Amino acid sequence: MILHDIRQYLRPGLPQTTFCAGCGHGLIMASMLRAVDSLGIDMQRTVFVSGIGCAAWIPSPHVDADTLHTLHGRAVAYATGVKVANPDLTVIVVSGDGDLSSIGGNHLIHAARRGVDLTVLCANNQIYGMTGGQTACTTPEGAFTSTSPAGNPYRPFDLVELVRAAGSAYAARWPVTRPVEMTRAIKRALATPAFSFVDCISPCPT
Repeated sequence: MILHDIRQYLRPGLPQTTFCAGCGHGLIMASMLRAVDSLGIDMQRTVFVSGIGCAAWIPSPHVDADTLHTLHGRAVAYATGVKVANPDLTVIVVSGDGDLSSIGGNHLIHAARRGVDLTVLCANNQIYGMTGGQTACTTPEGAFTSTSPAGNPYRPFDLVELVRAAGSAYAARWPVTRPVEMTRAIKRALATPAFSFVDCISPCPT
């Protein structure tokens, strides 16, 4: 795999990172931008959409492109509006599992059902990381969180199976510890002319 220089895609003048030490979200950003570079995607014709949470900081403020930092759980809804208004744009949604699947779950499954031409990247740390470590719909059964001190009693959603069942044209899952494979999956998602989804598993040590 060629290591692409992604600095050209970063907004000038920013600190190196806004993420906590040990967070995997910077690796998701690097894989996403390597995929964009490898495919020769025109950043002047690309819009990044995110919701609320740690993962929403991947495109905004880091990426030097048009970004929409939207309401909690509404990233896919806003992205759908952008794509419908201008179908020629490449629209990439980057947000966390709490935002995309807990708060915004209906938007996610219906965009997959309708086959809206979006690439959705879920930075999945299996918890609400930014707001204090509460249980999300992706939190493993039995996990201890700030809202499940006795262990999470509920089984989690498998987001890849969820969007596949809803009609996603492409869905994959890779951890940030496998950046080559994750970059390839994001490339394939970007090249899919329909709804596509990559579940990027990212640690939240904080």
